[in-house]
Amino acid sequence: MCPVDEHTQFEGPAGTQFRNPASSKAGGSTPNTPMKQSLLSVSLRSLFLATLAVGGGLSWGAPLPDKDSSVLLETMQAELERATTSLAKSDPAPYFLSYEVYDQRTLQIAGTYGTIVTSSTSNHRSVDVTMRVGNPMLDNTHDENRESGITSGALPLADDRDAIARTLWELTNHEYRRASPAYAKVMSNTAVQAAEEDKSPDFSQEAPQIRVDQPPGPIVFNQKEWEDKIRKYSAGFRKYPEIYSSAVTLQLQQTTSYFVSSEGSKVETPGLMARLIVVANTRSDDGMDLMRVETFESSKPEGLPPEQELAAKEDKMAADLKALRAAPLAEPFDGPALLSGRAAAVFFHEVLGHRLEGHRQRGETEGQTFTKKVNQLVLPDFLSVFDDPTLHELNGVPLAGSYSHDDEGVPAQRVPLIQDGILKNFLMSRMPITNFAKSNGHGRRQTGYMPTGRQGNLIVESSKAVKDSELREKLVEEIKKAGKPYGLYFEDVQGGFTLTTRELPQAFQVLPVIVWRVYADGRPDQLVRGVDIVGTPLASLNRILLTGNTTQVFNGICGAESGNVPVSAAAPAMLFSELEVQKRAGSRVRPPVLPPPGFENSTARSASTSPSGEVH
Repeated sequence: MCPVDEHTQFEGPAGTQFRNPASSKAGGSTPNTPMKQSLLSVSLRSLFLATLAVGGGLSWGAPLPDKDSSVLLETMQAELERATTSLAKSDPAPYFLSYEVYDQRTLQIAGTYGTIVTSSTSNHRSVDVTMRVGNPMLDNTHDENRESGITSGALPLADDRDAIARTLWELTNHEYRRASPAYAKVMSNTAVQAAEEDKSPDFSQEAPQIRVDQPPGPIVFNQKEWEDKIRKYSAGFRKYPEIYSSAVTLQLQQTTSYFVSSEGSKVETPGLMARLIVVANTRSDDGMDLMRVETFESSKPEGLPPEQELAAKEDKMAADLKALRAAPLAEPFDGPALLSGRAAAVFFHEVLGHRLEGHRQRGETEGQTFTKKVNQLVLPDFLSVFDDPTLHELNGVPLAGSYSHDDEGVPAQRVPLIQDGILKNFLMSRMPITNFAKSNGHGRRQTGYMPTGRQGNLIVESSKAVKDSELREKLVEEIKKAGKPYGLYFEDVQGGFTLTTRELPQAFQVLPVIVWRVYADGRPDQLVRGVDIVGTPLASLNRILLTGNTTQVFNGICGAESGNVPVSAAAPAMLFSELEVQKRAGSRVRPPVLPPPGFENSTARSASTSPSGEVH
């Protein structure tokens, strides 16, 4: 997921589920994991999980009313100028002020077993007032005082200039009363504490940006038609007695972001997201909860999959869960392993991506795994990594981490991070670090949080690839070379998290859902369950031997210090000389005593417990 503070959720066939921000400083985590509570009590950086959350306030509204969007932007600009002029007379005076408004219209329809459980629409406007007191070298947001730089609140939905201005005025006053004493605290701490290793400024100087995109017209959306579709989609699980709970959720969200700053930036960017999430759960006889998630994302509702494709996915999910109930528990293992492209994408997001986020390179609590390794070899020399939010799709798959400007008004940029194994750059917000004084358009946040350097679309490329069809043979060769009876193939994952602070081990955990034992003696592959990939980054990243030649995408939501943001990761399948796995914690709650209605005479329960497990 993300650093110890938050978590990540990924979408895709497995979706991504990253938890809600937990407010920590080093990582992320995911709900639905046995370690959730203990990890949250420390601080996780990121969780790549299948997008499982079906609640949370996403709902779709009716067609947009006709509005003059310039009213909102003009009012923001006028109040910003008035506040800047007035507060300039204060002591201490702000040197930077910005308003960012998120105008959202959302719709959510959720169904289960052929019925609708929720169908709601909502309109919401929120505003973040960001203020920096002092000067760019040292201001109120320094070190542990980051949250003093922002105040958030709701904004009137109507384009009423007076009401909007009055709300902005109130929030700006509130923010100044937070920022001013925080700056005094920073000055006091600086005077009595030892000098910091990284003496970079707290805020970078950037050119103002002017971009006002034409907002889209009203979206034609037939809510009743989609309710009928969700009923039909969710009814597909009624025929499977092994499925104990399931849901199909449609989420539509149209957002227009308005950003103005005292530096002269004025940016208006519209966006639309359509997401369909399919979740199914069961439980093994020994009490282990098992889950499969499929997530589909598009920039418009018409881009979501048709009924036939969705029905095939549901049948596959049910078959997977039935097989997992019968599969034996995996044992701790250390040996050769093959990760599918999706699994490798999550692996790189967690193990590498979070450690290349700029703000993790400064601060006395950060592990700074790669801080001093610029221009050094950090990966096998056949691997290169870049992050490019300007890409909207890859190999025909939409990318969730795309945007035109980041949440500090800086244009998105393609950032080469690692070239032929050599570290070149970090993902930068407007928080400078040693030798990296400027933002590269990766300052991102969820509304209500201060921006930090975050991943957008993280993409791994390889110059040492073989055909995907040859990877199994290569895996068997490595198993024999290592003298192991079997290796592991990770077909799909549901997420993960990583730790990045010094107070905790520099470790990561990736959460697979479909894992196969591949035997060196030619026996059929065996499905196993209850296993997680664990390890430390420097050791694990340098055990990659080669890759496949097909890139796969994993979309999701990642949580960290700056909240939950949409992200994508893409990578080819990867062969490792060695990976370590551990047993996953589980419950002892038995499956339901009563059969589901309509299956009183079913033998599905007894038939599901095969001692040999499923073969691949």
